[in-house]
Amino acid sequence: MAAKLRKGDSVVVLTGKDKGKTGSITSIDPKSGKAIVDGINIAIRHTKQSQATEGGRTPKAMPIQLSNLAITDSNGKATRVGFRMDGDNKVRFAKTTGDAI
Repeated sequence: MAAKLRKGDSVVVLTGKDKGKTGSITSIDPKSGKAIVDGINIAIRHTKQSQATEGGRTPKAMPIQLSNLAITDSNGKATRVGFRMDGDNKVRFAKTTGDAI
C-alpha cells in the first residue's frame, strides 16, 4: 500500500498535548505506524557527562502515531490524502484543494 505520509511532509497534529502545532516529518517507521516530527512530542532526556559531551537535560522529539497527524495543503489547513493516476505516475493529492502533493 502506498504511504499517505512521507519524510519531509508538512503535517499538523490532530490530537494530544501538541494539538494544532505544525512541523515537518524527519523519519517514519511504517511497521509501528509512528513518525518523528520536528518540535512535536518533545521529551526531556537526561544524559550523563563524559569526556566528549557535556551532561544535562536535552530535549528530544519522540515518535507520534500516524493517525494523529494530517498533511497540510497549500492553504496550511489539514487535509486528507488521495491517490490518482497522472499519466503513468501515481500521485498523491490533497482532498480539500485537489492539488498534487
